Amino acid sequence: MNLTACGSLLTATGNDYGFDEVFARQVRAFGKKGDVLVVITTSGNSANILSAIAAANVAELHTIALLGRDGGRARGLAQNELIVPSTITARIQEAHKFLLHTICEIVEEKWLQPDSRRTSAK
Repeated sequence: MNLTACGSLLTATGNDYGFDEVFARQVRAFGKKGDVLVVITTSGNSANILSAIAAANVAELHTIALLGRDGGRARGLAQNELIVPSTITARIQEAHKFLLHTICEIVEEKWLQPDSRRTSAK
C-alpha cells in the first residue's frame, strides 16, 4: 500500500491533523502486526517520516528506513536501516531507487520459492 497515493487523504489529514501526521495516521489505521513499513527520507529529519516510524513501532510493524546523509533523527528508530552517506540529494535518491529495486528482487525470489509448508488446493 502506497501511503502517498491518495491526494484527497493526504490533504484532508494534513488540513485536519497537520502534515506531520499524514503517514502515521495511515499506519495506525491500516497497519497490522507483522506488516512492513518502508520509509524513505534523504535527510532523515522529515517529521512525517519520524511520526510514521513511531506509529509503526507501537503497532509492532517491521520497519525499514532508507536514509541519507548521516541518517538524521531517524537513525536508530527503524529495525532495519540503509543509510546512503552522501550530502548530494540526487545521489541519495538514486541510491535509494537502486536499493528499493534490490529489495523487491530479494522479496520476489523468496516469495516465489516453493515452500514445503504450503499445500496446493485441489
